[in-house]
Amino acid sequence: MKRNATAVWEGSLKEGNGKISTQSGVLNNTQYSFKTRFEDGNGTNPEELVAAAHAGCFTMQLTAYINEAGFDVASIETKCNIDFQNGSIVESHLSLIARIDDISTEQFQELVKKAETNCPISRLLNTKITSNATLVQN
Repeated sequence: MKRNATAVWEGSLKEGNGKISTQSGVLNNTQYSFKTRFEDGNGTNPEELVAAAHAGCFTMQLTAYINEAGFDVASIETKCNIDFQNGSIVESHLSLIARIDDISTEQFQELVKKAETNCPISRLLNTKITSNATLVQN
């Protein structure tokens, strides 16, 4: 499987702007700029897209591990915070709330750590990855 995205930039770094499109069409000429990356502009930025990719990838990987362990997932909501300092992503922190019945807290936390380490985006990132996970059971 191969996926692609395209970025086009026009103009200087601070005054110019770009557009990002994805193969699926979910992003189609989505605006990004210096302001959306370093200030409060309208549009996206690379770090936000990495955060979305990491949250989505981790959540799917965790769901797979929970299913493999014999449990059903009612829901998992993951927020990813990317820490961008001095031109580098220095940390990706995953915060999640999961609704899964009958799983022990210990087993759940083990599977969270396993997904944190093994999801494809975690393996891609060369940075510190942390998480905090809350398990909600009925």
